[in-house]
Amino acid sequence: MQRDYQQLLGERLRAIRSQQGLTLQDVEDKSDGEWKAVVIGSYERGDRAVSVAKLAKLARFYGVPMRDLLPVTEPTADDAGDEAPRVVLDLTRVPEIANGDDAIAALSRYARRIQLQRGDYNGRMLSLRSDDIRALATAFGRDADDLVRNLRELRAVVA
Repeated sequence: MQRDYQQLLGERLRAIRSQQGLTLQDVEDKSDGEWKAVVIGSYERGDRAVSVAKLAKLARFYGVPMRDLLPVTEPTADDAGDEAPRVVLDLTRVPEIANGDDAIAALSRYARRIQLQRGDYNGRMLSLRSDDIRALATAFGRDADDLVRNLRELRAVVA
């Protein structure tokens, strides 16, 4: 059981590192040797246990909340239903189209919040689920289909 959790934790650590586009050597270099590539690799394989203190330091290094480093071992109510994303938002495009537009700025803040909640740190694309679309449409006082159509016209979503 403990070994299984260590492996799940390791998979989560590897996913966070990969989402940030870092190799094991990049982590060692970026941390000025504080985190050795061989040690991070052993954490990621589940071969070595990581202390809570070191996990907290690693979370700070990756710039993510510590809870996002921990694997989810049971499905939550948030995971039920709504499996298929409706729209994939291009996060690199959103700042380009903002031009002082308060609605686009709000969309950007909302997208960042979703990233934090989901533990998605790649920073380039974000899947908006149907609940996300409905919430945004309500906030903007628009119909969900109209909102999606407008995002497509702005080329803020990946086709």
